[in-house]
Amino acid sequence: MCAIKQKFWQYFWRCALVIVLVLTFGGWSVESAQALLRQHHDSPGVLRYHSQVSIKDEFGYAWQVLLFKQNYNSPVRDLRLRLVAFPGVVEIAHPQPLEIEATSGKLLSASDVYALTAPAPNVGEYNLTDVLPKLPTTDALKLHVPIDSGQPLVLNIPNSVVTEWQWLVTEID
Repeated sequence: MCAIKQKFWQYFWRCALVIVLVLTFGGWSVESAQALLRQHHDSPGVLRYHSQVSIKDEFGYAWQVLLFKQNYNSPVRDLRLRLVAFPGVVEIAHPQPLEIEATSGKLLSASDVYALTAPAPNVGEYNLTDVLPKLPTTDALKLHVPIDSGQPLVLNIPNSVVTEWQWLVTEID
């Protein structure tokens, strides 16, 4: 009887160990992107907010994706999306528009703000003022970034980031 009891406890502890390992390491393969609303001083006493996230492209290179409001002194504030790749890796094709694809297949286009002069070849900035209100508020997006070397590069924007963008637009002034 003692041998059966000992085997039972060995089996029990092995199962418990497997369960703990699965729960501990199971979520590590999930890729996530957390956007972060940040505040900065535009001028003395004037705080502005923007959404900033790092997203990896299909080749594993990290991009900084930054959504912010422009023209605070005007009644109509432009929404700008700035995309910054690692220098020397990707050159953005100017003056090509950014294509934005919703999960429903809806395709919208955002004009290139740096059509004539970009601060660096790895930086793009696009006007999302008319585009963002037309997009679903909680669905993930695909950004088709025009690059000099050919086919557009795809950046997958998770739904949590899109939700934060909508929140930045509607809730924060």
